[in-house]
Amino acid sequence: MSYEPPRPVRGLLLTPEDREAPARLHRLRRLGLVDRPAPTLDVFAGDLAQLTSAPYAMVNFIGEDHQFFAGLSAPAVVPVLREDGSRPVLGRVLPRDHGFCPHVVVRRKALVLEDVRDYPRFAGNPVVDEYGMHSYLGAPLIDSSGMALGTVCAADTAPRAWGRTGLETIKALAADLVVRLERSAADGLPP
Repeated sequence: MSYEPPRPVRGLLLTPEDREAPARLHRLRRLGLVDRPAPTLDVFAGDLAQLTSAPYAMVNFIGEDHQFFAGLSAPAVVPVLREDGSRPVLGRVLPRDHGFCPHVVVRRKALVLEDVRDYPRFAGNPVVDEYGMHSYLGAPLIDSSGMALGTVCAADTAPRAWGRTGLETIKALAADLVVRLERSAADGLPP
């Protein structure tokens, strides 16, 4: 019998298993929400960023192996400086194990992280080091079929006391947005 010492781990990176992903992807396709930016969702994300005074705001749809920001408001220059002197660019696609939205979708509950580094489960997430995200506020987009399609979220590079007001706001915005998305799909309009 051989023994391999455990690899050093900065934090626990435990992305939850997502058994609904295939059905979600099918539903997103039917709603016309798969992997394409939507100008109206960019506006929504911009309004959310202003409302929360957060540098990052997203409307995020979760697939089987990645997540897609159909709505995105992010700083032009990411505050994190890499060892080689470059700065990362936040695009519209992230691996499924990056960030906190996959947790929100699987849990089907809003998530408030005032300082991500206080939670061992989340502190080792790549978005903490790569993009400097230290606080997060997100709520699931649960449609009329009961499917969690994705999230509406805001994130900051500094710890934030989002409070009950932040939680209630993000939940209300998510509920409102999912109604708008379904109405647009029913009318054959883009989101």
